[in-house]
Parts: sequence; C-alpha cells; structure tokens
Amino acid sequence: MAEVRQFREKQPDNEKITINLGFVDLGRIDLLVQEGFYSNRSDFIRTSIRKQLDTHGEAVDRSIERHTMELGLRDFGRAELEQLRAAGEVLHIKVVGLARIHSDVTPDLARATIGSITVLGSLQASPDIKKALADRIR
Repeated sequence: MAEVRQFREKQPDNEKITINLGFVDLGRIDLLVQEGFYSNRSDFIRTSIRKQLDTHGEAVDRSIERHTMELGLRDFGRAELEQLRAAGEVLHIKVVGLARIHSDVTPDLARATIGSITVLGSLQASPDIKKALADRIR
C-alpha cells in the first residue's frame, strides 16, 4: 500500500502592499526604469525602502532590543505550545517580520498558551486561530 503524504502549503515569503504616488513621481520612476537603472517599478520601490531602512537601522535595532522583540521569521507549532501548557507558562509573542502559527495548533491550545501577540509585519495563522486570539492580537 502506498503511503500518502500531505505537502505543506507554500507560504509566501513576502507581502504585497499598495502605495499611492503622484503622477510626477511615478513618471520619474518610469524614466529611471526606462534608462535601465532599475528593472521595473517594484525593483525601484524595494531598493528605495531598503535604503531608508538601512539609514534608520541603528534606531530599529535599539527599538527591537528595547521592546524585546524577535526579528525575522518565528514559527509556533503544537509541540512547543504543548510544552508551554505542561509547564504552566504563557507566551507573549513579539515579532518584527513574520510570525506563523502552524495548522497543527488548535484554537483551544492557542488560547491556553498565548497571552498576547504583537507582530510588526505579518501574522500567518488559520482564521480559527485568529478568531480565538482576536482579543490578544495587537
């Protein structure tokens, strides 16, 4: 008998945002793209944002440290949360980047172990988990 394996859904590694630009700024960006400085509008915008973030990098680092936040990708699965529940501990999630609560986490387990969630970036969790933790998500 063949073994059936379920593949995890591919999670996006970025998030789409929408910005409004004036026609003159947009035209200037298009000119730089046309002249070959950037491959497209998105390339220009990503590069510009990264340069601004680099300019303020030290302030961001100090703020992350002051608020005791984790930077980057942080996953939370059933095994970790069950260990916390067994130890009688409550988790306060603070992430700058992407926080993911795995699909193996039940709403009851999440409510029993997660006291608060602060994510600057994106939180990926099932609609049931987000509903169960709605009063704890900031």
